[in-house]
Amino acid sequence: MASKAGSDGKEAINEQVIANTYANMRTEMNQLYTKITELEMEVSEHSLVIGAIEPLDPSRRCYRMIGGVLVERTIKEVLPAVKRNKEGLQEVIARMHEALERKKKEITEFELKYKIRIRKADNDSEEGGKKEGTAQGVLVGPAGQ
Repeated sequence: MASKAGSDGKEAINEQVIANTYANMRTEMNQLYTKITELEMEVSEHSLVIGAIEPLDPSRRCYRMIGGVLVERTIKEVLPAVKRNKEGLQEVIARMHEALERKKKEITEFELKYKIRIRKADNDSEEGGKKEGTAQGVLVGPAGQ
């Protein structure tokens, strides 16, 4: 009897370790998603800047933030640097997508190994009521009134 109780305790500990490991893996995956989204937004900003300054005269002055310091340069100096930064960000995003795919595969293998299934809450009726009551919107009247 004592050995059975001891093995139940060990199983509970192992289950807890597995659950914690799985939660950590999911957290890492979510962090990768967040970072990729953040970097994609930076690429989008770089594209906007490139689109705005490319048609302008290359000798025209422009300002660029470098390490928290605003510096004055010409478009001819800034445009290649912004394009290089955008390309570098795209390379980083590609590597992060690869890391994300590896993490997804690792999580899938972990789920299969330990037969992990995600439970979904069956609180549809409660959520429906909450969604109506907590919906927030902004009502804007016509301009000038």
